[in-house]
Amino acid sequence: MSILSIQSRVVSGYVGNAAAVPVLQRLGRTVWPIDTVTFSNHPAQGPHTGSAKPPAEIQALVDGLSQHNVLTRCDAVLSGYLGSANTGPVVLASAERVRNGNPSALWCCDPVMGDHGQFYVPEDIPPFFRDQALPAADIIFPNAFEAAYLSGMQVETAQEAVMAANALLARGPITVVISGIIEGNQLGALAADANGHWKCMTPTIDAPAYGAGDVFTALFVSHFLANKNLPSALGQAVSGIHKILAATAKAQTDDLDLIAALPALDDLMQFPVERVG
Repeated sequence: MSILSIQSRVVSGYVGNAAAVPVLQRLGRTVWPIDTVTFSNHPAQGPHTGSAKPPAEIQALVDGLSQHNVLTRCDAVLSGYLGSANTGPVVLASAERVRNGNPSALWCCDPVMGDHGQFYVPEDIPPFFRDQALPAADIIFPNAFEAAYLSGMQVETAQEAVMAANALLARGPITVVISGIIEGNQLGALAADANGHWKCMTPTIDAPAYGAGDVFTALFVSHFLANKNLPSALGQAVSGIHKILAATAKAQTDDLDLIAALPALDDLMQFPVERVG
């Protein structure tokens, strides 16, 4: 299985493609990464250097893949942090191009906008995700904050996530996966499609989590492509990121202890998945 991954990269730490690529490769997937930005470190960690890639450069890389007939072998486009709203239409057009060459290919869109009650992207990026990406994507992966923005509803608990997921499904995507669901001292995610809603919860872990969402999305996409089983993919993704966060807490590292923890993905003890609607 082959995945075109268009998202950010950091030099230090594991965010965007720096997180998704090793996870997908560990699971046996072929990955073609295109970076939307290159930063020295995650901006939330403080001062950083680097810059966004010009949209024309991203377009040229997609064109190059097309010239070698690579896109017809693509099973999914995984997109994340854009860096600039001008990159959005390039990603959308690339997803359409892939699906034209392979009608069964999926656009898996992580609408990276913000978290913990605030946006951390330029103000013209959220409207792109809401008005253009959401209706066109096959699977969308907002966290609770992003799901609230996209749906216009409060999203914290699993029941609130069910209502928001229904509103988002009505806008176009086939599947909605909402992460960052809180229930007491548990944290997890909810996945929904026309057949129902499922949640998977785990105990919270106190560990650096920059890039955890990117790892979660990569895990879900890989497992879903393998079997098209929504609750199974949800359970595998939630259990996988829990394993990585547990390893990070044990190692007491400043970033995800991702590379050392990758072998734990080979044999997961899956947390239970519960149907909630």
